[in-house]
Parts: sequence; structure tokens; C-alpha cells
Amino acid sequence: MDSYYRSSHSNVHRGAHALANRATEKYEAARDSVAKLINAPKREEIIFTRGATDAINLVSQSWTQRLQPGDEIILSVMEHHSNIVPWQMAAQKTGAVLKFVPLTASETFDLKAYHSLLCPRTKLVAVAHASNVLGTVNPVHEIITSAHSLGARVLLDACQSVPHMSVDVQALDVDFLVASSHKMCGPTGIGFLYGKHDILLSMPPVVGGGEMIDQVTLKESTYAPPPSRFEAGTPPIAEAVGLGAAVDYLLQIGMDKIYRHETHLGKYLYERLANISGLRLYGPSPQEAVRTGLVAFNSDTVHASDLAFFLDQEGCAIRTGHHCAQPLHSELGAKGSARASLYFYNSKQDIDDFIQKLEEVLQMFSNLENS
Repeated sequence: MDSYYRSSHSNVHRGAHALANRATEKYEAARDSVAKLINAPKREEIIFTRGATDAINLVSQSWTQRLQPGDEIILSVMEHHSNIVPWQMAAQKTGAVLKFVPLTASETFDLKAYHSLLCPRTKLVAVAHASNVLGTVNPVHEIITSAHSLGARVLLDACQSVPHMSVDVQALDVDFLVASSHKMCGPTGIGFLYGKHDILLSMPPVVGGGEMIDQVTLKESTYAPPPSRFEAGTPPIAEAVGLGAAVDYLLQIGMDKIYRHETHLGKYLYERLANISGLRLYGPSPQEAVRTGLVAFNSDTVHASDLAFFLDQEGCAIRTGHHCAQPLHSELGAKGSARASLYFYNSKQDIDDFIQKLEEVLQMFSNLENS
């Protein structure tokens, strides 16, 4: 991004001078990098957006215009608000009906219930590839195959999977996939939508302006093909360049290597937390299901916000609150939780240090209560 601002800072796709050409090359190279990361068959299937939330809203505002009253959209109770609210808004406009897949007793995606919800009225399934609270990786192959057997489309919220494991949209045969840059070492303010090319071609734009047009007259306008159709105006050029650099960095490390490392660390983190008395851990154990490198938990005696405050004083950063998943926390019988998250740069020593500080904070509150 620094290099872009110093040597290539210009608008893209519309200048004939060298600076504009360099900016366009960098911007489009980032699209190529993202396409490579998820193995998209066409670079034109990658749409740059303001983030994963924006990407889901693009689909919910454009693709859903074809829905009729009574058509059904299947979500799950574990979804991030970004994969609930846009569909609620679309349902209000179209008369579509939302259905929700519950959790199993082990707090995983209930496939049996999912299959019972699927029917000829199902037009779209929108689910998380991996949960940002439960840490569970959902059985997306079966979810997609079952939906396609009834002619329904599938959108995957891949914010918690694309940065942490190999994701192949061709192997999955998924129709839409969204992810955000800031969860994968990139800048904020940008993410992307992957969509099958024939589906994107069938979708109307939802934002009008420069760059997304083919011809404009005073009477009407025609629109450019994807991706330009969905990238109206001046795009977040520097952010796209930063995302591309982050993707290249991850690919250089190797997504399979990152996955193995995080899976190993995630199991260790879960086991260390499970050995602390008075903690309630959410999601399945590593022995029950495949997990990502995060664990959400609550203490029987100390509020999550208090834990986070005092852990921060010790140099340990965790997240607290509902994690943009209020329906899930309601399902779990909690108002919120604490969440410890790992990435490829973390180590076992980081986990040991965190556990030590967590135990010290818990002991401090125990001493206060007993004094």
C-alpha cells in the first residue's frame, strides 16, 4: 500500500497515462491473487466490496429480486449478524420466509434438521463455513450438494475459513462465497464476493454510477459485465492492493501448512481451557468435530468483560461480547462470552502464557470474593 501511494497513486480503468496504468495493474493483480487463493475459474468472478458484510448485502439486494412470496431461505442459528440481517431485510421486501437450522446437543450444525427444512420452496441456503463463536467447521460439502439437488443456490460466509485453510470454490461447487481482508493480514475496508459467472451475469446492479456502465443515454443505461457491474465509482484501490499483498503472503506460507499449525494449536488451547475449573467452553470438543483455532468461553464466577480488562493489563488480548451473534448466544443461554483466537503467528508458548494469566486473574477474583 505504501508503494502504491508513493509510485502508483491514481484512479483505475480510466486513465491513459503511466500512473493510471500502474494503478490498474496493481488493482487487477490483487483480483488475480484472490482468484488463485480460492481457485476461482474466472478472475471476473471476484468482486471487490467494502467487506464481507457488503458482499452479502450485494447478493441479498440483487439476487433476491427474483424471489416470490413464500420462497424460503435457510440460515442457521450460529450465523453472524451479517448473514442474518440482510436476509431479514430481503424477506421483508420479497415476502420470502426465513428458516433456521438449530444446533445439535454437541453444538454443531444439525444436518438432520437441515435436511428436514429443505424443500422445493428453498431458493437459497446461506451459512457460515466455520463459526466465529463455536469454532466448528460446518459440513459444507453435504450442505451444498443437498441444496443443489433441489435447485437452490448456496452462499458461504467464509470469513472464518478462507484465512485459515484451503478453500476451493470449484471443488465445493458453491454459488457465492464472501470473505474479508482484515481477518487475513490485510487492511480494513475491503473484502470480496465470489460468484459463479453465469449467476453474476443474471444479477442487476444495486449501486449505479461510473465504471459499472456500458452505455448511458438520457433515457436509459445498460450495464457492464461483472466484475465492473458491481464496482461502481472509484474503488478502494490501495486497500485492494493491500489485500492482494496479504493473499500473496498467505499463499507463500501455504494454506495447508497454516491449517495444520492452527488445528494443532486450537486443540491445545481447547484442552488447556477445559482443564480450568469453572469455565464453560462453547462448541464441540476437538474429539467430537473439526475445529478452528478459536475458543469461546465463560467463567462461572467472573464476567467476560472483567476477564478481558484484566487480561489486557497483562498483555493478553481477547474479545468479549456477543461477537455479532446474539441469536447464537441466546441459543446457548448466555448474553455473551469471552473468545481467545489464534492465527498462524501464534505458538504453544503464547497459549501457555495466556492460560497462566487467565488463571491468575481468576484467582485474583476468588481472593477478592473470599476476603
